[in-house]
Amino acid sequence: MDSYWNPVLETLPREQLQQLQLKKFKNILKWAYENSPFYRRLYQEAGLEPGDIKILDDIRKVPKIEKSMMRDIQGKAPFPYGDILSVPLNQVTEYHQTSGTTGQPVYQADTWQDWDGGAEAYCYALYAQGYRDSDRLFVPFGYNIFIAFWTYHYAAEKLGCEVIPGGVLNTEARILKMQELRATGMGATPTYVLGMAETARKMGIDPPRDLFIRKITVAGEPGGSLPATRKRMQDAWGAKVYDQVGSTEIGHWGWECQYQAGLHVNEAFYLVEIEDIDTGEIISKPNRKGKMVVTTFDRLAQPCIRFDSKDIIQWSSDTCECGRTFRLLQGGVMGRADDITKVKGVLLAPTAIGEVVRDIPELGDEYEVVVTKKGDRDEITLKVELKPGQEGNIESVKSRLVDHLRVKTQLGYILEFHDYGTLPRYDVKSRRFKDLRPKE
Repeated sequence: MDSYWNPVLETLPREQLQQLQLKKFKNILKWAYENSPFYRRLYQEAGLEPGDIKILDDIRKVPKIEKSMMRDIQGKAPFPYGDILSVPLNQVTEYHQTSGTTGQPVYQADTWQDWDGGAEAYCYALYAQGYRDSDRLFVPFGYNIFIAFWTYHYAAEKLGCEVIPGGVLNTEARILKMQELRATGMGATPTYVLGMAETARKMGIDPPRDLFIRKITVAGEPGGSLPATRKRMQDAWGAKVYDQVGSTEIGHWGWECQYQAGLHVNEAFYLVEIEDIDTGEIISKPNRKGKMVVTTFDRLAQPCIRFDSKDIIQWSSDTCECGRTFRLLQGGVMGRADDITKVKGVLLAPTAIGEVVRDIPELGDEYEVVVTKKGDRDEITLKVELKPGQEGNIESVKSRLVDHLRVKTQLGYILEFHDYGTLPRYDVKSRRFKDLRPKE
């Protein structure tokens, strides 16, 4: 057990933890410079050598990378990863790719050591959320080349949990199998957690009463750290819901513990920086939003060094009662910099709309936002569903929805009320925000 969960690392004094991060950053920078033509070329063009990094502040001199750069080189030698690859091709044992929701998928190569280390990092999340070797976990996920909950599966096995792969089963079959085997925990996207509860009720199964799920880890999209969405999930299942964040290129860099006080950054495995979207200034103070730039310390096949994730986060001023010294994020991942768009001159984060919708109990879990342009004017249409039996309350719901949206987003909306169950449902990542304005 101790090899997968090291309480010493989680409670290091801040100064010691930063020294550990600096040492690990130097090591991965040197590895990439010496073994990856892509990184060596990038750093030489910037006039940087690994020895130039002497203190933590020097890390800001290191050029950032982003998805577009990785897309440009993939498909070239060594095929298919391109010259970012830092090990011989015959040492690659795992292939995954991004979901493609933001464009052409990015290929990810891992050695067995990389993959095992990623699962170990995820063990920190599961242990902090109360998973133990007495748990039986169900993974309602269509296993494929998208990384999704693969690491949840492997980490749970490392902790000694019994893992049931949901694989190609449909939603109804998954629910029945969870009931049959008395699964105690599961991992899924917030969208699918809510969708499964809805399906179960249609089957005559009440999850809190008829199922045994008591712990749920959510990932893949915002929601787990949003109070209204979390409450809906917890009420629907009678279970504690914990947020966990990561990506294919980075790994699983943050998680929520049993105190649900915010996301802990797994600082023994990752360096997270927050950069001002407009100025590029590194933000060290709490309660100020910026985009995340992240370094993965222990990924050797395809290093991830100062990767511009586009995720919007902010440091919290709080510490957690759990005693861990890893820094907390307030509000989890609040969206992506490339999702935040200007509408009617106002910056809009789609997650803010979802939080309003799910804070109104008469509305269903699903919604859709469509932005269009009529002449010179932006228009936002919000499509929602009334729960069955709430048809007589439509005017009251509409009034509250208008008021709450105005307060939360400073914008007005065209509201459409749809029959319950008619808006799209998603199994993995949702696509609820559609900007149909002509590209300038």
